[in-house]
Amino acid sequence: MLNYIWCAIIILSVICSLITGRSDSLSNEVLTSANDAVELIITMTGTICLWSGLMEIAEKSGAAKKIAKLLSPFLSRLFPELDPDSAAFGAVCSNFTANLLGLGNAATPLGIKAMRELEKERRLDQKDTADRNMVMLVILNTTSIQLIPTMILSVLKSNGTDQPTSIIQYIWAASVFGMAMGIFSVKMFYNKK
Repeated sequence: MLNYIWCAIIILSVICSLITGRSDSLSNEVLTSANDAVELIITMTGTICLWSGLMEIAEKSGAAKKIAKLLSPFLSRLFPELDPDSAAFGAVCSNFTANLLGLGNAATPLGIKAMRELEKERRLDQKDTADRNMVMLVILNTTSIQLIPTMILSVLKSNGTDQPTSIIQYIWAASVFGMAMGIFSVKMFYNKK
């Protein structure tokens, strides 16, 4: 569906530029945007490699498990149906830790693994719908609190911002509020018909 939307936007842009006589501007912007996109990707690749490597080191050294153990009292309240020693709970902890450290791209495969583990633990009568744990995982991923929002900082830095870290406290405030509202919504409305 999203492909159709993008295709429609591109076609409408070309038609509007031809009607208004601004096809030169459109051509220049397409070339400039492509150049900017490549520069942004190169800048972000370094950041992603750094933090993905650090997450790998944290997992192999056992630091990720220690962080997960620290987070388990909080996460066990959000996932009361899960056994804290289960593979699903461990996957959820790893995913939450990666998001907390601002490793969005490293957190994605961990989130997929956590969802697969949650699917294995789902009751037989819920095989066609997402259970409460799955919904909570999606909420935590969507509204994750990031102590170090690496992607945002790298985008700001690549666009010439002198002090990209000056917005961190606002990111934290928005993230905490968003996560609190998401958790509240799941707790209040999941079982409602």
